[in-house]
Amino acid sequence: MKIWVSSLAMVHQVARDNSPARIVSLLGPDTPFPDVEGYGPDIHHRVCLDDDRKPIEGRLTPNEAHVSGAIDFLKDWNPDDAMLVHCWAGISRSSATAFIAAFLHNPDIDESLILDDIREASPTAFPNTRIVAIADDLMGRSGRMANAATRMCSDPDRTSRAYQIGEAVPFSIRARF
Repeated sequence: MKIWVSSLAMVHQVARDNSPARIVSLLGPDTPFPDVEGYGPDIHHRVCLDDDRKPIEGRLTPNEAHVSGAIDFLKDWNPDDAMLVHCWAGISRSSATAFIAAFLHNPDIDESLILDDIREASPTAFPNTRIVAIADDLMGRSGRMANAATRMCSDPDRTSRAYQIGEAVPFSIRARF
């Protein structure tokens, strides 16, 4: 099945159009989480964190508790069902989490193949490298996930598009590779 990535503005439409089995919302502390009809806390995981790649005083920088909670939620997802991951813009926190979800259920695949799928699906996907690095450590990937995400995000054209777009068009990647 597919992992859908969306912005907050499009989450209800993407959920309606694709009937995901689970939803992951990643939003900052000043943004209310959406209530998606039919999705209670057992199938809609909410993570309150800012989209920071380095610690910033006074902000909810992604940390191990944020990422391990998401991983625990994603472990129970059946990749034969659709998943929806969203953040404010559908660019960084959500694409990082989609990468983690795909890799979690395809642990023997080369990390760069999943990122290639993300790259091809969206010209504005810009995975949060801090979130990916924490997941890499928690999943025992010896830096391979983090290094692949860093390579993808070091492309100056991708960086420029990600910061200029404001909000990404929803996209999907494969759940099984």
